[in-house]
Amino acid sequence: MHHFILTPITAVIFVWSIINALQDGQPLAQKIYFTLTATILLILGLLSRSYGLRNQDRIIRVEMRLRYFELTGTSFSSKEKQLRLGQIIALRFASDEELIELIDRAISEKLSGTDIKKAVTNWQGDNLRV
Repeated sequence: MHHFILTPITAVIFVWSIINALQDGQPLAQKIYFTLTATILLILGLLSRSYGLRNQDRIIRVEMRLRYFELTGTSFSSKEKQLRLGQIIALRFASDEELIELIDRAISEKLSGTDIKKAVTNWQGDNLRV
């Protein structure tokens, strides 16, 4: 919905309002009103997506903290500080059996998110992603 409907429609409305603002024949107040309205609509769509993605990233961090604690009985804090968000996101696809070893490899070898995903042997898909 977001990528194929909301963003294209608001982008078209935004471009249309700019084109109309550059044409003669409409009062200045009306040009400003339509341009501001289109800008607000575009920003709202982008913000809603941005907030959702940030929230999802926070949930992934919490999920990884819980999984690490369940598997090791210790806090993920020291490991988490050594990992970038992209690495943590990639690590969530690893099965419990390979997660701890892969975390250590990601830290020691400074693996990218893509490299981590390639190293996962028992892929755990995320079918509940928003």
